[in-house]
Amino acid sequence: MVSTLAFANTTIEVQTSETKIKALESIWVTGKITDVAQYKPVKLRVIGPDGKLVFAPQVTIDDNGEFRKLLNPPIPSFKPGEYIVTASHDDTKSVAQTQFTVISQEIPRNSDIQTSESKVIVEKEQQKSSKEITIQAEAENGSDVIIVKGNTNFRGTDITLIVKSPIGNMITIDQVTPGMYGDFQAEIKIGGPMWKEDGMYTITANHGSSSEYKESIKVEIKDGVVVPEFGVTTSLVLAMSIISIIIVSTKLKLATPFRY
Repeated sequence: MVSTLAFANTTIEVQTSETKIKALESIWVTGKITDVAQYKPVKLRVIGPDGKLVFAPQVTIDDNGEFRKLLNPPIPSFKPGEYIVTASHDDTKSVAQTQFTVISQEIPRNSDIQTSESKVIVEKEQQKSSKEITIQAEAENGSDVIIVKGNTNFRGTDITLIVKSPIGNMITIDQVTPGMYGDFQAEIKIGGPMWKEDGMYTITANHGSSSEYKESIKVEIKDGVVVPEFGVTTSLVLAMSIISIIIVSTKLKLATPFRY
C-alpha cells in the first residue's frame, strides 16, 4: 500500500516492504519526499493494533529525497493486528500513510548457554576495494554475545546486520546507526534453537540507500558457543613445543657425564 499527499510543491510517499509479516519478522519502511530541506529528517510514527505508539524514529533523507528504516520486532515480538505507519516533515503539512498486518507466531525458548572462564577474541577484518565499509567481530568464548564493530564512509543511512547459519538460513537481523566518524557497534545474542547448528555463521553488514555496500565476516559456533579462530592451531603448536622440550631435555641429560 502506497500513500502520497501533496501540499504546495511538496510530495511525500511511504510504503512497506511487505503487507503481512509474522510477529518475529522485521519490515522495511521506505519512501520519498520532494521540495523540503534534506538536512531535516522525516518523522515516522508506527501505531499498533491497540492504538499505542510503537515506534517514532527520525530518518535521514538521501540526495534523491529517499528515506528508509528497518523496523525490528519490539521485545518480545510484534503484537498481532493492523499497524499504521505515517510519515511527515517539518517543512510541509503533508502526511503520508500506509499499513501492514502482523500475524501471530510462537516465540522459541532460549536454551541454556554453556559458559567458560577462558576468554578469546575472534576477530576478522575485511575491506572492499572501494574501502566503503569495514567490519570485525569480537566474541568471548562461552559467552552469549558477539560484538560487531566497524567503520563506514557512507553515513547517510543505518547499517543493517544480518546473521545467517552455515546452511544459509537467516538467524537474526539488527540495525545500527553509524556515529559522527562512521564508527558503529552492535551486540548479537547467541543461544536458542536457531544457534544449535555447528559451523561457520556469516555476519553481513549492508549499507547505503539501497544496501549497495556490503561486507561479511564469519564466526565459528560449536555447541552453542564461539570457537576460537586459531584454537586448533594453537593447541598443535603448544603440543609440539612440549614434545620438543622433552626431547631436548632428554638429549642433554644423556650427554651429561655422571660425576661421582
